[in-house]
Amino acid sequence: MKKISKYLLEKWYVYAFAIGCLVIKVSLDMLSPQITKRMIDDVIGKGQKEIFPMLLFGVFFIGVGRCVFGYLQEFTFDRVGSEIAMDIRRRLFDHIQSLSMRYFNNTNTGELMSRVKDDVDKIWGSLTYISMLLVEVIFHTSVILVCMYRLDRGLFLIPVIAMPMVALFAIMMEKKLGNVYEEISEENAALNTVAEENLAGVRTVKAFAREKFEIRKFLSHNKRYYELNMKQSKVLVRYQPLFQAITKLLPVIVIIFGGHRVIEGKITLGTLGAFVEYSMNIVWPMEMLGWLFNDFAAAVASNEKLKKIYRQYPEITEPKSPERLENVKGNITFEHVSLELDGHSILRDISFDLPAGKTLGIMGETGAGKTSVIHVLQRFYDVTGGKILLDGKDIRKLPLHQLRRSIALVMQDVFLFSDTVEENVRFGKRGEVLREEVVASLDCAEAKNFVERMESRYDTLIGERGVGLSGGQKQRISIARAIAKRAPILVLDDSTSALDMDTERQIQENLRNVTDVTKIIIGHRVSSVRDADEILILQDGKVAERGTHETLWEKKGIYYQTCQIQGEVI
Repeated sequence: MKKISKYLLEKWYVYAFAIGCLVIKVSLDMLSPQITKRMIDDVIGKGQKEIFPMLLFGVFFIGVGRCVFGYLQEFTFDRVGSEIAMDIRRRLFDHIQSLSMRYFNNTNTGELMSRVKDDVDKIWGSLTYISMLLVEVIFHTSVILVCMYRLDRGLFLIPVIAMPMVALFAIMMEKKLGNVYEEISEENAALNTVAEENLAGVRTVKAFAREKFEIRKFLSHNKRYYELNMKQSKVLVRYQPLFQAITKLLPVIVIIFGGHRVIEGKITLGTLGAFVEYSMNIVWPMEMLGWLFNDFAAAVASNEKLKKIYRQYPEITEPKSPERLENVKGNITFEHVSLELDGHSILRDISFDLPAGKTLGIMGETGAGKTSVIHVLQRFYDVTGGKILLDGKDIRKLPLHQLRRSIALVMQDVFLFSDTVEENVRFGKRGEVLREEVVASLDCAEAKNFVERMESRYDTLIGERGVGLSGGQKQRISIARAIAKRAPILVLDDSTSALDMDTERQIQENLRNVTDVTKIIIGHRVSSVRDADEILILQDGKVAERGTHETLWEKKGIYYQTCQIQGEVI
């Protein structure tokens, strides 16, 4: 994770300009009480009317100057803070994308959404208005104290006594708020997770009539979030009156003691007027301290959340010295491949050789390890035993990008993006696939007809996760997306389960005409794999049977029994 201090050092010249504008603006503020002093002492007290126009021009000049330099100050702080926040969010998203599948298996989507959006926004605020106001409060207060000291050392003691009290209360409040912000951040992530899951799975919730249960679950988190925010409010309410009492009493005390000094002739009435104006000017920085510490504590807590994500490292990494293939043909070899995850044996001693351009069928009961074969082939997980070769090269030595670009995958859980039909099909090679190829891919996947019946045809917007489409329609668009990628290896992981038999048979016929492509077909139906050059039957992560449709039929084993159940014949 790139440290915030490094960002500040890289942008020091921009911050220097913004702080320069801030200094000029505050300095102009400090001139205003001096003009007030002269108006009272010289114009009113001594009758020097000839300097009155000059003093009025001074007031006008101060007002215009404050507007100009105040605008430049805020715009510069906002711009540089936005640029840094944009880079922080980009780097965070890049890091999350680099993490391995195991991390996403154990982390809620809502939590990651909170980190990418809410927590970065809080850091953004700390780099813009919070940092700007902190600098302004410090400089503003320092200059006012100098001006007050020069006006009258006796009255100067009043703000000097008041300010440490305000600072002490601010520190006490910040300590109490630190733990509260940590809890609020965690509960915000949990609330986002519940909302995201329910909105994504709204059909399932309604299908099982679980709306009331899910509402109660959401309300429990919502109530907890409310309670934590009320806990925060109680801390603020406890300390805010103390800030206000001190800041409101300060000008009053100055007037009382200052008036006494005017009567004694120790200071002029103009000096008192200027001092009162300064004391009222020092009020807002003192009031801001608590609020600034409050927001700064939230930003620090958010930064710690981001650090927690950055402490996670990808298990699957690029090889130190990658061996790139000049031209991927698609020859796949599994040599005694085993896989263990979290102490559980998933695959055990899987071996096969799939020549380029041939088709491998994989069958087995649920949990037999069929999809895990694809996961290790794409290096979602690395094998714990044996090795996998692509065109004779260990895939752990290949660049990840080349390996995954060489495989077009149709997953069990079809995911379509909230975009047009055409852009979803072009997803594998966006920018390279032409409209004609999109149409051809949809035709091969038996999706062209229903797409062309849509109102906007290929430009029809698909809702989130393909909402509005049937399961079969989503599967066919997903198959078209894999075909359009034109990868040397095509993997279909139970990708026709939602299709009727006729449509499935037609797609299989179309895919047989796709030559020079190595195919791995995973399915529960015999009809999906019967034409494969070799069929593997997995059981408990091991190869229980292997052979062609005919040889497996003759063995009268698991495959034969499955054929009997499904009504398939030789």
